[in-house]
Amino acid sequence: MSSMSNGQQPLVSVIIASYNHAPYIEESILSVLGQSYPNIELLVVDDGSRDDSVARIQALQAVHGFDFRAQANQGLSRTLNDTIARAKGSLIAPFGSDDIMLSERIATQVAYMADKPEVGICAGGIRIIDGEGRPGDKDRVPPQRRLDFEDVFLNRKPGAPAPTLLFRREALERVGGFDPEVRLEDLMIELKITRAGYFIDILGEPLALYRVHGSNTYKNYRFMVENVLRTYERFSDHPDYARVCAQFRNSMLLKCAGVDPELARTLLRDIPLRAWNMKTLRGLLRMLFRRG
Repeated sequence: MSSMSNGQQPLVSVIIASYNHAPYIEESILSVLGQSYPNIELLVVDDGSRDDSVARIQALQAVHGFDFRAQANQGLSRTLNDTIARAKGSLIAPFGSDDIMLSERIATQVAYMADKPEVGICAGGIRIIDGEGRPGDKDRVPPQRRLDFEDVFLNRKPGAPAPTLLFRREALERVGGFDPEVRLEDLMIELKITRAGYFIDILGEPLALYRVHGSNTYKNYRFMVENVLRTYERFSDHPDYARVCAQFRNSMLLKCAGVDPELARTLLRDIPLRAWNMKTLRGLLRMLFRRG
C-alpha cells in the first residue's frame, strides 16, 4: 500500500447500484467498508427494488453513515451517470450489489494506476462463488495484460471482469459517461474509452468475488444478443464490423441452440454463409438433436 498520507491519496468513489439483491447487498456493502485503502467514499443507490433491499441498506447506513438514496427505477447506466455527477472521487468504481471486493482490491489498483495516466480502466481477476457464497471451480485470473480498442472490439484477449473495473474519472468524462440507450453498459464504455486512446490494464491477481446465481445478466441470451449487437452497431465504421457481428452471432448460436431454438434460428438466419464455422455447425447439430 502507498506510503502517502490520506490527503495525498486519490479519493475513490465506489458506487453500488442496488436492484433486487436483498440476499447479497449487505455483504457487498461491507466488503467496500472493509477495504484496506483509507480514502473511499461509498455511494449506494437503490434503483426501485421490489424486495427488502432498502430496509437492509438503511440498517447498515445507520451504523456506517455512507451516502444512500432510493429512487424509482431508472436503469443502471442512468443511475451510474447521475451518481458519478455528484461523486467527488478522481477514480470511480461501479460495483455490483451481489459481488464482493477482496480487502486489498482498491489499494492494489490505486497504486498501479498512480503513474500510468494512459490507463483509463484498471481491472483484475475474479474468483467465482455461488448464491450461497460457496467457492466455484472456475476462477478467472488470466495473466496480466493490456487491452486497446482493437483487442476489445475484436475480442483478441480475455476481457476485463466487470466486478473489478476502476475508471479514471477523466476518461469517463471524455467519452460522455455511460450510454443509457444500451443496457449492457460494460462493453460499450470499454469500447468508448479505448477508442478515445486510453488502455485497459488487467492485473493478474484476483480482486473480487463474482457471484453466479439465477439472475446473472449473461444468462439472459436475448438480452445479451440485443445489447451486444446494438453496442457493435455504434462502431459500424470499423472495417471488421461485419466479421465481429458474425463471430458474436456464432458464439451465441452455440450457447442458445439447445435452450432457445427460436433465438437460435434468428441468429442462424443472420449469419452469412461465408461466416459459417465449427460453432455454426455445432449449433445446428444441437438444434437438430433438441428437435429429435
